[in-house]
Amino acid sequence: MPSPKTLLASLASLAAAPLLIAATTADDPYIWLEDIHGEKALEKVEAWNAATMKALTGTPAFETDRARAKAIMDDPAQIAEPLEVMGDTVTNLWRDAEHPRGQWRQTSLASYLAGKPDWKVLIDVDALGKAEGKSWVWHNADCLAPEYRRCLIALSPGGTDADVVREWDRTTGTFVEGGFEVPLAKSNVAWEDIDTLLIGTDWGEGSMTDSGYSRVVRRWKRGQPLAEATLVKEGEASDIAVSPFTQMDGKTRRVFVDRGTSFYRDQLFIQQAPGKLVRTPLPETATQKGIVRGRLLAYLNEPLGQVSAGSVVSWSVADMLAGRDSAPQVVFTPAKGQSVTEVRTTDNAIWIHLLDDVAGKLVVLNQGANGAWTPSEVALPDNATLAIGATADERDVAFVTAESFLQPPTLYAVSADAKVTALQSLPAKFDADQFTVEQAFATSKDGTKVPYFLARKKGSTGPVPLLMHAYGGFRAAQTPTYLTTQPYRAGPLALYWLEDGEAYVLANIRGGDEYGPAWHDAALREKRQNAYDDLYAVAEDLVSRGVTAKGKIAVSGRSNGGLLAGVAMTQRPDLFGAAIIGSPLLDMKRYNQLLAGASWMAEYGNPDVPEDWAFISKYSPYQALKQGVSYPAPFFYLSTEDDRVHPGHARKMAARLEEYGQPFYYHEYREGGHSVGADHAEDAVRAALLHAYLKATIGAE
Repeated sequence: MPSPKTLLASLASLAAAPLLIAATTADDPYIWLEDIHGEKALEKVEAWNAATMKALTGTPAFETDRARAKAIMDDPAQIAEPLEVMGDTVTNLWRDAEHPRGQWRQTSLASYLAGKPDWKVLIDVDALGKAEGKSWVWHNADCLAPEYRRCLIALSPGGTDADVVREWDRTTGTFVEGGFEVPLAKSNVAWEDIDTLLIGTDWGEGSMTDSGYSRVVRRWKRGQPLAEATLVKEGEASDIAVSPFTQMDGKTRRVFVDRGTSFYRDQLFIQQAPGKLVRTPLPETATQKGIVRGRLLAYLNEPLGQVSAGSVVSWSVADMLAGRDSAPQVVFTPAKGQSVTEVRTTDNAIWIHLLDDVAGKLVVLNQGANGAWTPSEVALPDNATLAIGATADERDVAFVTAESFLQPPTLYAVSADAKVTALQSLPAKFDADQFTVEQAFATSKDGTKVPYFLARKKGSTGPVPLLMHAYGGFRAAQTPTYLTTQPYRAGPLALYWLEDGEAYVLANIRGGDEYGPAWHDAALREKRQNAYDDLYAVAEDLVSRGVTAKGKIAVSGRSNGGLLAGVAMTQRPDLFGAAIIGSPLLDMKRYNQLLAGASWMAEYGNPDVPEDWAFISKYSPYQALKQGVSYPAPFFYLSTEDDRVHPGHARKMAARLEEYGQPFYYHEYREGGHSVGADHAEDAVRAALLHAYLKATIGAE
């Protein structure tokens, strides 16, 4: 392996090449890089890509890493997780080496519960893309209950958030000739009945919100031209989105329209009669979580009277439809140190996934004769990360996956009486006995105790180079999953790093919901620095414990976590020696003007408002870069087709570093959307690139 200095020099040499500058502004000379498909912008991207590939792929270790990562991700010994249970049928999306874009398939619920599924392929996404000359990426299928015969299939060209929606017949296995079809857009479509859809899409000029989503929902009858669909609900341009959706209440389909007035505020409407909506009593800050036994469930992000934030409550659907006021019923209130992270329903039960000091727990609630819901804790592995997949409504069964850094995922079927049946376990991908995992707590600048998970080789005495992944925003908790999937979309990178004898950390900084709404609120808007201070506290705690050393820590994050990593490299270049920055926000002065950025102002603030820019400007990485400061060389990874977080963020940050003669690594995929890789082949390349990058920047000499 070439020395770190050799690799960094090869990238720093890019600074000698002149930048191709088109449109500029006095404040931002690199605004031309926001031209996503502009010829000059893509020329610069390709030059950066080529330099990174040249620097990091020239050793036998790269190809070994890439091939091993692809083999792990394509291994046919994987859990066939249920996408949806449709009556007595289970669906799944299966990806392997022969089917990188996936096969949508089905089997009977009985065979699935018996652990002997007999799969039938419904749609082969790779074959469909080849036949139609499209780079299709699967989004979802919405099949009309209770027959589940007609389905709305959403497919994305290359992995963008925008997709096309086409009607498909599950009995004939074909798309319906002359059936419903929605052109490419960021759409939300819901069945009202077999001949009627509610649809929010791009209806033309002025029909989208400032955030780039539909603000107009219309009712579309079969055979009617799409342009003639009748108006149901219209929002404001400043809204996030206006979207229809449906949920089953036993055998009854309930149709809703959600008007998102900000990222964390919604007005929820229920359809009283075809095309007629009435407002539900849910507070705008509550999150709707399903329907069970005629009652609409919601999670409280703020207190409701005497009911504390973080609780689950319910309202009578019959009262809503009749226009009657009714008091909410308290369904569940978590204990201190707990947070409700998932709520799912079946016909007669409620399933709640809790975090208890960031350890997963599952409770199932059943309703007694007095109407109260009684929770029963389900016996699943301790200190595991849980995820509720599909639920079987009529059988009152939930499918739950449990895993940890060292325990491969196991899929369980859990019945309403809390009985647990293991259906499938992923074979171990590595020898877990060589590693150890612990949970520890650091003390942040304001005295808050911040948890983190540390994995390393047994007997490690340190200090060793350390990779630390975090997110810190949008109520998204970070929990340990199997090392072959950590960190996000980088496959077995964390495993490779531990096998090298180094350390890996997952930090539970504020901004997520590890401890409920207050944990998120503590990092909102003007309090954003708390999340960054939490990150630094964890890093400094690891230094003080002798686990690692200053300058030997790589921070990793994607999307909002990419912003976090960008802040870390600019605020604390003394502490971090590397920064993995994926699909990031970095120019916080213009983020609200780029793609979906306007939808996140409830999280960050509005940079066009001077009072808000006063606190945003204190951490915005693009503006924070200064000539003459030695920054850790970052690795940017992203996608040209990301239609959520604009690729201009990473491009402009790279250009500024190049101007200042600072080394960096850059890899922009041409497909893949916000999730970056469109398939496992791209994810495997990223894992190998990032491993080489870590060795080059902070790896042991």
